[in-house]
Amino acid sequence: MDVPASPEEDAFRAFFEQHHRELARFAWLVVGERSAAEDIASDAMLAVWKQWYEVRREEARLAYARGIVANLAKSRIRTTVRERRRNVLFWRSPAESSGEPNLAAVVDVRRALARLPFRKRACVVLRHSLDLSEQETAEALGVSVGTVKSQTSKALAELRRLLAADGGDERTAWRSLGRGARL
Repeated sequence: MDVPASPEEDAFRAFFEQHHRELARFAWLVVGERSAAEDIASDAMLAVWKQWYEVRREEARLAYARGIVANLAKSRIRTTVRERRRNVLFWRSPAESSGEPNLAAVVDVRRALARLPFRKRACVVLRHSLDLSEQETAEALGVSVGTVKSQTSKALAELRRLLAADGGDERTAWRSLGRGARL
């Protein structure tokens, strides 16, 4: 049995049919990918529907939808850029790095890293090898930024201690790795 739609549902359906194509086109012009643009426009329409009763005027609803599309597109672009940057760093051959790494030092650092508890090791690798921000690291691990800061600090202190105890030259080890090094 079909239940007739409410006037608000009919109004939203009309709004969707009238503006979805425009919003998808706007997203496509910003991100340059048709499928991503369709997803962004659909996500924006879902957000508009969730706020449908709060935003009364049609012009305000359209402006709200355009703002959501702009924010989602910006987020999509940032995510894509970060992914590409990480892929380039990950696949970059050692010859393309700032200098040939000291292999013995790399082995020493890897061995010391393996002795750290998971969270400390993950914080160091994400922050210093993959060059993620504290916020990105916290999101990746599902912890607070404060936890990332404290775990990274403790891990680096422990790595220094382990490298010194193993008789390795701590400065050589860190210099051979550098920012964005592949551990």
